[in-house]
Amino acid sequence: MKLNDTFYKRDDTVEMAKELIGKFVYTNIDGEITGGMIVETEAYLGATDSGCHSFNNKKTPKNATMFNNGGVAYMYICYGIHDMLNIVAGAEGTAEAILIRAIEPTEGIDLMQIRRGNVLLNRLAKGPGSLAKALGLNKTFDNISLLGDVLWIEDEAIKIVESDIVASPRIGLGCPEPYFSIPWRFFLKGNKFVSGKTNYI
Repeated sequence: MKLNDTFYKRDDTVEMAKELIGKFVYTNIDGEITGGMIVETEAYLGATDSGCHSFNNKKTPKNATMFNNGGVAYMYICYGIHDMLNIVAGAEGTAEAILIRAIEPTEGIDLMQIRRGNVLLNRLAKGPGSLAKALGLNKTFDNISLLGDVLWIEDEAIKIVESDIVASPRIGLGCPEPYFSIPWRFFLKGNKFVSGKTNYI
């Protein structure tokens, strides 16, 4: 079942990031579907979060999509190389988002391997740059609705045990404490498709 508008417009982005573990993200580009199970996310909490693009309510052409209602994709380019898929969360103006860091590929694997250059299966969508490329996403998909037929997330009734979701600090930030080490990254314990450090208790 495709996640609806109500899911994305809630006011608890951290809980939403955790709940996305075990959901499935899909793209349908030129009639070809690719996707897989979300196994790693990071929450970014807008104006008060010094690790977030919208910290201090700073709005720029680059991050303007973050200020829209939840339920659209926020795509940006990291280091001038990697496209990054984020899910805008909350009400209009909240400017919060969830970075999808990794998926376990399940659909359209052959096409994802073509897009990624025939890398090993466990590296296909491991890390946000690899994930976006595998799914065929780039900056041109910024602000696209998650309620349509091009990019969407489904609940396929996969039951994830609470104890199998690990919380850890987010990756690659240079912001000051407490946001540098606050545990707003979530990943599925023992999953080989997760990027970054996994040795957290």
